[in-house]
Amino acid sequence: MDIFLIIMALGLMILGIIGSFLPVLPGPITSWFGFLLLYFSNLIEVSKKLLIITLILAIIIWITDYFIPAIGTKKFGGSKYGMIGTTIGLIIGFIAPIPGGILIGPFLGAFVGELLNKSDSETAIKAAFGSFLGFLTSAFIKFIVAIIYLGIFLSILWNQKSVLY
Repeated sequence: MDIFLIIMALGLMILGIIGSFLPVLPGPITSWFGFLLLYFSNLIEVSKKLLIITLILAIIIWITDYFIPAIGTKKFGGSKYGMIGTTIGLIIGFIAPIPGGILIGPFLGAFVGELLNKSDSETAIKAAFGSFLGFLTSAFIKFIVAIIYLGIFLSILWNQKSVLY
């Protein structure tokens, strides 16, 4: 059972990295559940302090994830329509079978959203660019944290490798 928990924890760590770029999966929180599974394993020791600190960080990032694209859009003159368009474009870009859809979708979504808000095309392009930068910034932050969590996870396993063999 313990080996199963460790393998599932590793799977959640990897899923957390993937979730850094997908809007449907909260990357760092998913990775944190990997720590939680590892904590419940009898073979590997994980401190409660590590669990609490990584959970707090994951929650902070999860909350700010909703504000960063909005800040990017507002900074470049966008509206709520641009933000809604960004989210819809991100989902369509993820589903669409085109290369780079996850990058093109938010930009086009924000652009179309701003045009529906009756903004001129120059304002729409600026807002779309701001939304796109916000999305990239947010994804990058989540990715870095998920990679750090994976590094901590692997370090814990490495330091306690004698109990696994």
